[in-house]
Amino acid sequence: MMGNPFDLDDSASYRQWRERKLDVAPRRIEDILVALDDPRALTATELDALLQRCSVANMAIYTSNTVADADKEIPRRLGNQLGLFRLDSHWLTDDDAISPISVKGAEERGERREFIPYTDKPIRWHTDGYYNLPERTVRGLILHCVQSAATGGENQLLDHELAYILLRDENPDHIRALSRPDAMIIPARSDENGVARAAQPGPVFSVDGAGFLHMRYTARTISIEWRSDAATQAAVAALVRILATTTPWTLRGRLEPGMGLVCNNVLHDRSGFTETPEHRRLLYRARYHERIAVWPARAPI
Repeated sequence: MMGNPFDLDDSASYRQWRERKLDVAPRRIEDILVALDDPRALTATELDALLQRCSVANMAIYTSNTVADADKEIPRRLGNQLGLFRLDSHWLTDDDAISPISVKGAEERGERREFIPYTDKPIRWHTDGYYNLPERTVRGLILHCVQSAATGGENQLLDHELAYILLRDENPDHIRALSRPDAMIIPARSDENGVARAAQPGPVFSVDGAGFLHMRYTARTISIEWRSDAATQAAVAALVRILATTTPWTLRGRLEPGMGLVCNNVLHDRSGFTETPEHRRLLYRARYHERIAVWPARAPI
């Protein structure tokens, strides 16, 4: 049995896991693409294809025949079939805990306008929910596209396990620094009633009880504090440089109507975009506290 590849003192298990991971890691967006009929009612073959790709790459992109359908049950029912049930509800989600990501909606609901996802601005590399408390860690994510922008809105995607490999291969001390419980701190957020969210420290890299790697990260330079020691600062600089460089496993694409992303909260970004009255970008975002079900039931690769 393989030991713990994420234990910095277990080099043999890491090398074995690393070799397997790099051997199967997709290098084209087409490698993670799955054609679905209706995401609300997957066939056994469709479900198997989604789970298989997520087991290899921690993500899958789907197309579907729901191009003109704005039903918010699409991401919810799709998530249930993937083993995702515990939605992460917070003050910016709708009552059903699914967020409509759109500029128009933000204009209509003024409380969202100050947050970049609800604007047409680019978003830098991040994983979702990096500001959450540990008990509300976001491990699964679905993005479903109802309407794309007139231009722009492309995503880059990178499996966080590959980012881990690139960083560890450069210097294992970078992983050690970014695994500290106070490596990255989200400062407290205040509103008219006082402290709306307490400061939230936590690691960038952690391993859950089932042995899966989780990454908590944002490339934002405001509303973010990094541990001030030299080791952490060097690790952050190395990670920023790695993400700024196109890797063989950096996948690029744009979600079009009826398409979506299902993933174990991998690294992603978004380019800026422009809209027209006929092309107002609308995505549904569902965040979950579970990972996508494994395929088949086995330890992570």
